[in-house]
Amino acid sequence: MSAMKSLPFSELVRKQTSVFPLLADADVLLERRDAENVVLMRDERYRAMDGALQLAARSLGLVAKANRQLAEDVLAEELPWLRWLPAEHRPEAIGELLDDLLAGADTGHYLPFLRDLIAWKHTAEIYTDPALVAQLSGPFDAADFVEVERPGRHK
Repeated sequence: MSAMKSLPFSELVRKQTSVFPLLADADVLLERRDAENVVLMRDERYRAMDGALQLAARSLGLVAKANRQLAEDVLAEELPWLRWLPAEHRPEAIGELLDDLLAGADTGHYLPFLRDLIAWKHTAEIYTDPALVAQLSGPFDAADFVEVERPGRHK
């Protein structure tokens, strides 16, 4: 299969007959301006990908049950950006990601894993910029903060 093809979502709306034939040898990413993008793929490819993901996640789950440290090592090996995190934060990140992945294997819901993966990766990327780390670490000027009134609370 070739790489995914990208088209504006409007192409599907205007010219359906030109979009669907592309699915014969590629998935199609429909790019939307004001919403999440949509991927079109043939059912056979989706089932193959989903089945492989389920098998891989359940297999890692079995490894984790037998040897949690080995499963964490495997995950760390596959996510080289974890090295950018300070050493004291790596175990927390790896543990959280592994727990989310295993929960996804049990439930079929991988969105929490994906969200945490993105959040930890962005956090790791921040640590590659010492100036940004210093800025985000404080000290903070009280003038930078504003008090936010909660609904139902009155001064």
